[in-house]
Amino acid sequence: MNWIDNFVRPKIRSFLNKRETPENLWVKDPESGEMVFYRDLEANQWVVPNSGHHMKIKAVDRLKTFLDDGAYETIAIPPVAQDPLKFRDQKRYVDRLKEARTKTGQDDSVIVAFGKLYGRDITVSVQDFDFMGGSLGMAAGQGIITALETAANRKTPLVLFAASGGARMQEGILSLMQLPRTTVAVLRLREAGLPFIVVLTNPTTGGVTASYAMLGDVHIAEPGALICFAGPRVIEQTIREKLPKGFQRSEYLYEHGMVDMVVHRHNLRSTIGSLVGLLTKSEPIEELTTTAPSTRLAIREAAVAAEGDAAGEDDLGVPPQAAHAE
Repeated sequence: MNWIDNFVRPKIRSFLNKRETPENLWVKDPESGEMVFYRDLEANQWVVPNSGHHMKIKAVDRLKTFLDDGAYETIAIPPVAQDPLKFRDQKRYVDRLKEARTKTGQDDSVIVAFGKLYGRDITVSVQDFDFMGGSLGMAAGQGIITALETAANRKTPLVLFAASGGARMQEGILSLMQLPRTTVAVLRLREAGLPFIVVLTNPTTGGVTASYAMLGDVHIAEPGALICFAGPRVIEQTIREKLPKGFQRSEYLYEHGMVDMVVHRHNLRSTIGSLVGLLTKSEPIEELTTTAPSTRLAIREAAVAAEGDAAGEDDLGVPPQAAHAE
């Protein structure tokens, strides 16, 4: 019996409970096909070290890397009606919501937080693409409005990290009504004289692009982000023509004046910190006095495009490139 208990049974268990290597230890770079260890990606804010490709980052990780010491206060979002249309496709809408909440640990696709950026109070809102593609429904719309109202009430700038596939079809017209609701809230923040900075991440499309995501005082895009209303595939099928390379990507939109600057994820914190100081006329922070030349150039070009001024006396008759749309 001892031989069976001590040798045979453990051997059988080892075959039945054979450990397998987790599938998520390595992540494939969509651009180069390189396999990257996920801990290296996590330490690098989910930017592929060699190619520089910006992968999607979780909303909580975004807040921790953006705010001072990763500390923030989560702002409660008022509850809204769940599944008012009793929608069902292949699954019931309530079941899809349960799955998304289990997957992300969030109530919906928008998180609102209050914290500090280089010692200054700031309100931050992040859209989580993992929650049903960051789609805009009543709860997400209420989250954006809560962020705007929190910034207005606490007299702080608002930074919005947008990532969405557009309006949430399961809520129909109620989803589309979030476009005017959020627009009115943006106007109230503007009347209060507080900065609204939008960071467009990959992807930002549909009704989100058609509303609050394009109503900021400054629009920053991450490299390679898809920013559009209708996607390139839909446009190609409609006009039956091949679109230019990089069409609707952040670099293309910057060249055509749709965004003010394209900033690497590692530089977002310092860039936005400098912008907040400029827009609020705050005392300069020594840590931010050394700014990367590329960032300075982008800010200057954005200012020139906004003012409609020329870069020099020799270019008086030529409009700035960033302001010219073909």
